[in-house]
This record gives sequence, C-alpha cells and structure tokens, in this order.
Amino acid sequence: MTRIALCQIPVSEDPAANLSRAREALRAAAEDGAELAILPEATLTRYGRRITDLAEPLDGPFVTGLAETAKETGLAVVAGVFETGEEPGGRVRNTAVALDGTGTLVAVYRKIHLFDSFGAKESELVVPGEEPVVVELAGLRVGLVTCYDIRFPELFRELVDRGADVFAVIAAWGSGPMKEEHWATLVRARAIENTTWVAAVGQAPNPEAADGFGIGRSMLVDPMGVVHTDLGPAPSVRTCVLDPQITIATRNALPCLEHRRLQVGRS
Repeated sequence: MTRIALCQIPVSEDPAANLSRAREALRAAAEDGAELAILPEATLTRYGRRITDLAEPLDGPFVTGLAETAKETGLAVVAGVFETGEEPGGRVRNTAVALDGTGTLVAVYRKIHLFDSFGAKESELVVPGEEPVVVELAGLRVGLVTCYDIRFPELFRELVDRGADVFAVIAAWGSGPMKEEHWATLVRARAIENTTWVAAVGQAPNPEAADGFGIGRSMLVDPMGVVHTDLGPAPSVRTCVLDPQITIATRNALPCLEHRRLQVGRS
C-alpha cells in the first residue's frame, strides 16, 4: 500500500509565497507518513497574462525549491508549474513536474488539452504538449494529467495501456454553473471506466483572487468509483492509502479493459 498526500493549497500571484506554502504542505505530508505528495496545477502562480512573465525554466528557483524539500523529506512530488521555452509568440508550457524522493526530476508532462472553453483561451498563453507520460514514483506507475485533460478519456486509455496504476490529476478548476459537478463526475468516471485509482488535486479557493480558479474538492477515488476522501473547499493536506488489492479485486470482477473491441469503428 502507498500513502498519498493530497495537498490542496490556495495559490497567489507570487511564486515565492506559493513556494513557501508548497514546501510547508510537503513537510506536513511527510510528517503524516506520506510517500507521494501531489500539489495542484499552476502552483507556481495563478492563471493570467502574468504567467508569460513569471514562468521559469525547470532548473529555476521554484522547481529547485520543491526538489530540495523532496530530498529533505524523502517524498516523491508531483506539482504544476509554468515553464519557459523557445515558444512562438512568447507562450509558455503548462507543465507537471515529477520529482522522486531524492529530489531528482524524473519526468515532465506538458498539458496536451488546453482550456479554450467557457470563455477562456489558454492557448493564447500556452503551447500544448504532445506526449502522454507515465512515471514511477513511490513504487507506483503514475499517469500524469492536468485539469482540462480529464474531459478526454482517450488520454486515460493511453496511460492505462502504458501501465499506470494511478492517475495523478492536478487542477486549477474554474468555478461556475455545473463546473463542480463536472469535476466530481469526471474524476469518478475516469476511475470507473479504467478500473484505476485517481488521485485528483485542485487548488483551494483563494479569497483574495477574483478569477474563479480553484474549487478544492481534491479526491482519492478507487477503481470501483468509491470516493475514499473528498477534501471539500478548504485548504487541507490529507494523507490517504492506495491499496493495490482493490485494483486486483475490481479487475477480477470487472475485466472491462480486457473486453475492449479495439477494431470497432476502425477501418
């Protein structure tokens, strides 16, 4: 069994303040016996035009600070940042970094599906990634997923086919009519249809921000769709247990991944 900490923190516009809050959350997770800690999407800074100015290289102070704390605590860490690069129009990458317990950067996932919906236009500021990523952390095969990606089940199918034991979904989910219901439903759906654990971590609401990003509702959902924990809207760091025996029992009872007829609809 693996102990996973859902680190549901509020995020401000200030990367230094966010790094301090993230490191505090990681230390709390380590004290609670966690082996893997997951921070939200955009932990570096809140969404907005500022991200093109505040984005950092992967060896910049933000990821370096997370790596130092990962090494200090022995925690594996997943967190969302904005990454600089030689991109057209000065755009950046919306990147999930994966650090092992020695503080080594072992994988990078760049968000594939950009949030050009509900009046937002993420693609004006962000270049999409191309490659799904599964990485080994704390003895688990972790499929990395960012926010809007959760609406695209084909990505999750690819991750489970690459051997993912759990999907780590990081988010800065926007508030609005039905949005919270969509989040909770989609997190459970991705678990059920893939008979795979989902550890979904969103930003806690920040009362000082007016942009509506961050609803909380971080969850750990098992392969049968049972919600083992739901953090609600308040800032929280909670450690919960992923039991691989539940995956085995679920797939023995419901071998739907074996029942796929991949030829249907294909010429």
